[in-house]
Amino acid sequence: MARGNPGAIALGPGSLYIAVLGTTEPTDLTTPWASVSASWIPLGYTAEGSKLTYSVSSENVEVAEELDPIAVALTSRELTLDFALAQLTATNLKIALNGGTITAGSGIVTFEPPDLGEEVRVMLGWESEDHTERWVYRKGLQVGNMEISRQKGAAKATVSCSFKLEKPAGAKSFKAILSAPARL
Repeated sequence: MARGNPGAIALGPGSLYIAVLGTTEPTDLTTPWASVSASWIPLGYTAEGSKLTYSVSSENVEVAEELDPIAVALTSRELTLDFALAQLTATNLKIALNGGTITAGSGIVTFEPPDLGEEVRVMLGWESEDHTERWVYRKGLQVGNMEISRQKGAAKATVSCSFKLEKPAGAKSFKAILSAPARL
C-alpha cells in the first residue's frame, strides 16, 4: 500500500530569473521565460541554490475566564528569498545593491551604486531543473548584507542577496505553478 506520492517529491536545484516590475508572468511550465518576456533575465550560478522563507507573526486573544487563548490573530507575514550569486559581474552587483549604474568601456566595465532613495524593486522567478515547478515573486527588494568573501584555494567570491517580498498593488506577493496531477 502506497504511503505517499513519489511524484510529488521535489528534488534538485533550479534557475533564478529577474525582471522589472510589471513584466508578463509565465502561465505554464513549458514556455521559456525569455519567450514569456525578454525582460526575464537568468541570474546564473549560485553558491548553494536558493531558499524561500515564509513566516507569520501572531498574537493570542486572551480573556480572564479561560486558560487557553480563545483565538489566534495573525499580525504580519514575511517572505524572503535568499541566495548567493556565484558570478561576480557588474549586473549581479546592481541586483545586490537594488540598482546603480553600469558603464561599459574599452576592455572594462564600471559599476556605481544607487543613491539613497533610488533603490529599484524587481520581480524574481525560479524554475526547478526538472521543469515541474515555477515560482514568480512579484515584488522584491534586496535587504540583506552584501558580502563578498575572498579566500585562498577553490573558495569562490559570491554576491549574497536576501530579498524581502512585498505585496504589489492588486496582486498576491507570489504565484507557484506546479505540475498536475502529481503536485495537486
